Amino acid sequence: VTAEARCKLVSWLIPVHRHFGLSLEALCLAVNILDRFLATTPVAADCFQLLGVTALLIACKQVEVHPPSVKELLALCCDAFTRQQLRNLECIVLHRLDFDLAAPTASFFLEHFSQVRLEARGADAGEAADARSLAAGVAELSLADYAFTKYAPSLLAASSLGLADRLLRHRSPLDLRISGYAEGILRDCMDQLQLLVSLNGRSLSLLLPSEVAQKCPWL
Repeated sequence: VTAEARCKLVSWLIPVHRHFGLSLEALCLAVNILDRFLATTPVAADCFQLLGVTALLIACKQVEVHPPSVKELLALCCDAFTRQQLRNLECIVLHRLDFDLAAPTASFFLEHFSQVRLEARGADAGEAADARSLAAGVAELSLADYAFTKYAPSLLAASSLGLADRLLRHRSPLDLRISGYAEGILRDCMDQLQLLVSLNGRSLSLLLPSEVAQKCPWL
């Protein structure tokens, strides 16, 4: 599977997960399941979309109270696949991953670092909320770019928050030392994320709440 094919699939999954009102955690976990499966198993091009919705279904069963139904997911594939095909692939994925579905995600660390920020003395709740929203959009955008798979989820989350504070010109930014990463490592990831944002500003604006997008005139 090429990086371009992966990009197209994840770029398709992003609006799908938003269509169903799913959490960023569900999307991150789905991409994690997708990547881990692809690392061990070759997949035919005509089954790639089926793998995407299967990974999303498995992820939703782990983290969502009301996951989308098989019928709803297949409808988004223009009914190109049958219920049995999805169920069969679901079993294959689960067995290939040895039912080991839990994984650290950028979404988890975004929540963790944001909570630590709020507990700090003199924290600005408004800035923290805006940074969290913008960072979530940046992290979501990065999921489709294969180049970012080399970064650990915790590094990606910390760098997304750091970049969000920089772009929003916050007076009380997150102390990135809490991430445990060296300044140079954080700077490298933040620079790559900023390049991603500069190349995909319009796409990012569609991922943000309107009140946050209005604070980003550079989009």
